[in-house]
Amino acid sequence: MTELVDATAPAEPIRWPDGYRAAAALTFDLDAEAVMLTADATSADRLMVMTHQAYGPLTGVPRLLALLRRHGLRATFFVPGFTAERYPTVIKAIAEDGHEIAHHSYLHESTRGMSRATEAAMIDRGLDALDRVAGVRPVGYRAPMWEMNRHTPELLIERGFEYDSSLMDCDVPYLLAGPESRDIVEIPPHWALDDWEQYAYLPELIGSGLIESPAKALEMWSWELEAMHAEGLCFVLTSHPFLSGRPGRVRALERLIELMASLGGMWITTLAEIAAHARTLGLTPRHFPRPEISEGNHD
Repeated sequence: MTELVDATAPAEPIRWPDGYRAAAALTFDLDAEAVMLTADATSADRLMVMTHQAYGPLTGVPRLLALLRRHGLRATFFVPGFTAERYPTVIKAIAEDGHEIAHHSYLHESTRGMSRATEAAMIDRGLDALDRVAGVRPVGYRAPMWEMNRHTPELLIERGFEYDSSLMDCDVPYLLAGPESRDIVEIPPHWALDDWEQYAYLPELIGSGLIESPAKALEMWSWELEAMHAEGLCFVLTSHPFLSGRPGRVRALERLIELMASLGGMWITTLAEIAAHARTLGLTPRHFPRPEISEGNHD
């Protein structure tokens, strides 16, 4: 049996490829209409809501692809199966530009408390859609709203996924233990490195009504980027094309990319490449035991 480490202990440091001291990945969750349809199916009849979301694939993605081409960068796009079926030309354009296409559910379903069988069917439906539309068998997964059940890693391992990017207990990749001495690479994201918290607002659906300035988002992300570079960590930015694909926000993202490029030894790459590197390091798989609250007085 493979030796395991209790994940309540710190993760092992990461040795990056020769010439690099830290890693950074630009990831884009191409939710489009799916995220609103799963929140409220009646949104399908609200043209304001649907066009707000369609901005991502129709206008944001072309602008973001142009940005990535200008800087010679490859990114990771997490795509729900529904989005792939609705916008096949857009998904093919992403693939043709050499970017990684990863799995992000079928309809951005809330997986919190979802049964094993239901979640398995959702993952399979998304896999089928990505295969039919783009001929892609993704190696990476990101759970909607980053909500993983305790059975989710096993479902991913069974389907041959190499990595997940949903959990938040660390600043570097690690091996998450699964059943029968199998494992999956975990590449942690974080809410503070997500444009949703800065820009997302739709009346009655999402957000507080406060839409932040791109300058504020750039400042916050720049602080985190520089600190993670100094400590040799893995910076994972999560953006949504319907949010960060707007002109002023793309300008802020470009300045962040310029800062990334200026930091010596920063490996800017896809999550698939980071996961493949992590596999070469001989990391010890970690498990995260379920917290148990003991009975009695807790004063």
